[in-house]
Amino acid sequence: MRLILRLVFLMMTLAMPGLAAAQGMFSPVITVNNSAVTGYEIDQRVKLLKAFRTPGDLEKIARQQLVEERLKKQEMDRVGLRMTPDGLTRALNDFAQRGNVTLDQLYAQLQTAGVDRQALRDFVSIGASWRDYVGSRFRNRVVVTETDIDRAIAQMGSSPTALQVLMNEIIIAAPADNPDMANRAMAAAEQISKMTTTAEFEAAARQVSALPSRDQGGRMDWVPVSNYPAPIQAILLGLKPGEVTPPLNITNGVALFQMRAKREVAQTMAAPASIDYAIFTIPGGNTPQTQAEAAALRARVQVCDDLYGEARGLPADRLTRNDVAPAQIPRDVALELAHLDDNEVSTALTTADDQSLMFLMLCKRTPATAQPIDRDTVKNQLIGQQLAGFSDQMVAQLRAAAVITGE
Repeated sequence: MRLILRLVFLMMTLAMPGLAAAQGMFSPVITVNNSAVTGYEIDQRVKLLKAFRTPGDLEKIARQQLVEERLKKQEMDRVGLRMTPDGLTRALNDFAQRGNVTLDQLYAQLQTAGVDRQALRDFVSIGASWRDYVGSRFRNRVVVTETDIDRAIAQMGSSPTALQVLMNEIIIAAPADNPDMANRAMAAAEQISKMTTTAEFEAAARQVSALPSRDQGGRMDWVPVSNYPAPIQAILLGLKPGEVTPPLNITNGVALFQMRAKREVAQTMAAPASIDYAIFTIPGGNTPQTQAEAAALRARVQVCDDLYGEARGLPADRLTRNDVAPAQIPRDVALELAHLDDNEVSTALTTADDQSLMFLMLCKRTPATAQPIDRDTVKNQLIGQQLAGFSDQMVAQLRAAAVITGE
């Protein structure tokens, strides 16, 4: 019996450090009116922000968000506002759809990033509930006149200047059917994302990039930032010269960009409302032979319409052409289109199964001002802007009246 008791005591002693560490994660780090924010919640929010490719100091952002969410929840508890289970399910599905994935796919992606489902549920629940609360409380104070709508429409695309960015680029091959290679690519990308000098980044580009620009250290020409997908624009605009984006997952690869410089130039075209592009696939993957075939094809075609003649007699899926909003374009394709002009071509990508080279051709960008303007859409945007202002004011008032420690 004594031996058994000693063994039990020894096992408990050995377990204590791990147990203490686990308990520490759930200890209060911040209190908001006596409501605790734990280290675990902060860790989960940091991982969530990282999975969403949020730029900036993620721990600082996580702390600020969680404090404000506590204030919002306390205010909604005060007025008796609760989100129903069905309402939360709808909000979660809507959130996933905005990322062009199903909710189950989003959960799976976050699980890979170490994010628990509850962290996403809390994030979405507070956000959706707060929007409903602000809308119900302040909607009757929002006034949008026809003159306001006319003024907003007149300002669309009328800015005299546009922002351009000068970037370095790297794409590391990460075939979906080769997990070991994909893991090595992500590990390399994580290291590159921490680089702070152009010399380091350009040396890495020469070693690991799968793009033709690797011979120039990944250097690109000036590109309007509006050419990039909106989520990527937000990341790029948050970079200082020398800083690198987080690794960006694309089909069969991982992309990184380093900011070299920004500048304002005279506005020549508004941001695109739609992008017309064509993809002609060349079987055989990315090899010297398929690249040579692509070069020969490039010599024969001048505009996208010429590709229809090239595709005559071939299976229908060899040529696809889309004219869609930028948000509907797959990330890997969108990133390549960003630095193409009309009728220029990229052969840097392969299809999802890595079996065919993509001959990607930009046909044209249609600027937003050339599209019919929906006055109701503009009105709703203006309403949203005013409600966001009321929300910011209320959060500031709640924060000023709160007792917050450890922030």
